[in-house]
Order: sequence, then structure tokens, then C-alpha cells
Amino acid sequence: MNKEERILRAMLDEDQPIFQQIAQMIMDDIVDGQLKEGERIPSENELSRFYNINRATARKGLQALVDEDIIYKQRGIGMFVKEGARNQLLQEKQGHYRQTYIRPLLEEAKRIGMPIDQVIEMITEEEKKL
Repeated sequence: MNKEERILRAMLDEDQPIFQQIAQMIMDDIVDGQLKEGERIPSENELSRFYNINRATARKGLQALVDEDIIYKQRGIGMFVKEGARNQLLQEKQGHYRQTYIRPLLEEAKRIGMPIDQVIEMITEEEKKL
């Protein structure tokens, strides 16, 4: 394995299936605006060569996005980001954010007797530091 292949492999996490990581990277590119709605995404061959992975693994990652209605296939042309995909992904991420961060934050504030206005004030102060 050459240096470039080692770097690309390092980008992939051994603890999560590679096809899921491929799908997640494409979703992140859509959310970040690097892949626009209607834009062609990398093919199975391009992904397999770039990440030095099996083509079937790349296909499985792309198929997961088709199944989630994030991308669509145009036979003989390629795969493309579906209209509305970014908004769909943002809504999913915001729901996840709420469950992962907001709910536990409020539960802990309630547990220690901190009123909501104080929580909001603290968040506002921290936001100013960013």
C-alpha cells in the first residue's frame, strides 16, 4: 500500500462499516453545500478507486442513499442529488441535535435547579465567544 492509499484508508474509520461511511460523507457534502441538488455525485468506480475499496462496497453506500431518497439514478448517466435532499438531511440532523444535545442539557438544568432563562443567557454568552 502506497502513502496515498494509507492516507485515504486513514480517512475511513475501522469501527463503522465502510459503506455507511461512504454514504455519510456524501450526506455531509450535501449538507455542507459541496454537492448541490441536481448535481452528479461520484460513481461507484470513482469512489472505489479514490478510497481503494471494493466496488460493491461503494455500490452499497450509494444504494443506501437511493433507499433514503437522497440521491437518484439516471440510467447510463449517473447518480444525482435529489431536489429537497439538503432540506431533508438538515431536518434529520436538527432532530438528532435536539435529542442528543438539547434534551440532555435541559434535563441537567432542571436537575440542578437552573431556570431556563439562565440557560438561555449562558448559551447567548457562549455564542458571543465563537
